[in-house]
Amino acid sequence: MTDADRDLAARIRGVLETDPEEFRRRAEADAETVKAELRDGTFDNHQSIIGLEYEFYAVSEGRWRGRDRDWERTDGAAGDVPHLSRVPRRLLELIGFEKELGLHNAEMTTSPQPLNAAGVRAQVAEVRARLQAAQETTDAEGMRLVSDAMWTVPPVGETAREYLADSIEDDGVRIATNMSDAVRYHAMANGPGPGTFAVDAPHVDLAADTVMPESLITSIQPHYQVASAEDIPRYHTLALRVAGPLLALGVNAPFFPLDLYADDASAEAILADGWHENRVAVFESVLNEEGAEKVAFPEDLDSVEEAVDRVAADPTIVPMPATDGDRFDDAFATLRRKHGTYWRWVRPVFDGATRSAANARIEFRPIPAQPTVHDSFAFLAAFAGLLESLPRRRHPVYDLDWETARDNFYAAVRDGIDADLSWITTDGVETTDADAIFGDLLSHAEAGLEDVGLSEAEAESYLDPLRWRARTRLTPAAWKRRRVRERLDDGADFAEAVGAMQRTYVERQRETLFEGTFADWIVE
Repeated sequence: MTDADRDLAARIRGVLETDPEEFRRRAEADAETVKAELRDGTFDNHQSIIGLEYEFYAVSEGRWRGRDRDWERTDGAAGDVPHLSRVPRRLLELIGFEKELGLHNAEMTTSPQPLNAAGVRAQVAEVRARLQAAQETTDAEGMRLVSDAMWTVPPVGETAREYLADSIEDDGVRIATNMSDAVRYHAMANGPGPGTFAVDAPHVDLAADTVMPESLITSIQPHYQVASAEDIPRYHTLALRVAGPLLALGVNAPFFPLDLYADDASAEAILADGWHENRVAVFESVLNEEGAEKVAFPEDLDSVEEAVDRVAADPTIVPMPATDGDRFDDAFATLRRKHGTYWRWVRPVFDGATRSAANARIEFRPIPAQPTVHDSFAFLAAFAGLLESLPRRRHPVYDLDWETARDNFYAAVRDGIDADLSWITTDGVETTDADAIFGDLLSHAEAGLEDVGLSEAEAESYLDPLRWRARTRLTPAAWKRRRVRERLDDGADFAEAVGAMQRTYVERQRETLFEGTFADWIVE
């Protein structure tokens, strides 16, 4: 055990020694502070603002020999499958990305921008600039950052089960070997919880003594800062109504690493029974426990105060101590800490480094990582456009039953774009027709973008990747399933089929990441 491991174990013990009752009292007091600031209008903005969290995992076992050449192994053999790779911490600092749960993860968070034509363009330009610089740096290290909802090929010489379950113990404190030094995640494995973190998905057999299985997945997370914090419940309700249809267009995680499937699971059974978006299954089953449903499709809100109270009342798994500081939101630091484990598929957030930067926003968390930058921004644009258009036009989908919205979400998890969805169109007609649902959804997203100053051509351009998916009924998950099916039909075994699919995914992403879209991957 290294000195760094011992230091981490000591910090974990410090968290475990925190008095949970005192933590709860401080969180409740912080909630009252936030509600007082809400009454004073502190969290209001003069306009809507957008942002994006953009997650990746790294692959290596070869080198990228320039932008116009194929993947090559370092021993010169072409066409090998890119394997998962740990990202050196020094490299993350060099490229300006943030740590995520696993050592293979990296995350970019964009600077918030006003929701107008220039602001959207600024978001795109920032991602392109930072990601291109990061890829050039990691390429030189024989490594590449991949935007993909779930990795399927473990590091060289390891199984996925070994990588996800490996841990060490220091005087009773359990530390996941391949997890970043995020104390709250390590502390979850050492607290009063279940002690075993298992994945519940068709034919999957995985359990670990830490939350490392959650590092299987990556996502994009659009943020929408509301102009008036008092309106958070309305935007929250609408975000829940669009969650199912948007997820149906974005599904991208149909396969797990192969050694995580049960021994008696056949390729045919996995294809027949597997879900299109297993990221949802991983997040919910690993981080939820009986009596503490931390990851869920949340219920509607009646008031902005209720949004604050829900965070304060959320079951505490890890009472992370908060330290005093000079930031504005340090005045409610314990509530912010608690919010760090308030994992809902749609969640309201209240924070800000200064009083003038204080904001109330909706974080939209259902969308998995996407094949290209353009595909990713299609979802940010769609989500922002919808939250602009639907309230302005008093769209009747606001009155869709919450249970129906929830059922839409989990139907999309299971069946992707072929899910049975229910919707209320702009003229008040209830429908299950996919063309009507996606047509109404995307036309309102486009209208919302035009409302904030984008030209018709700009709005159409941002949303084109989603219109193409709706028209062709083809998503990244469906593409992956098709590629594997074709390989199996050609006589490959399941491991070969999934490996070939993953190699093609990485290669095509390299070719289209900055300029193309997922539609460019389709060769008829």
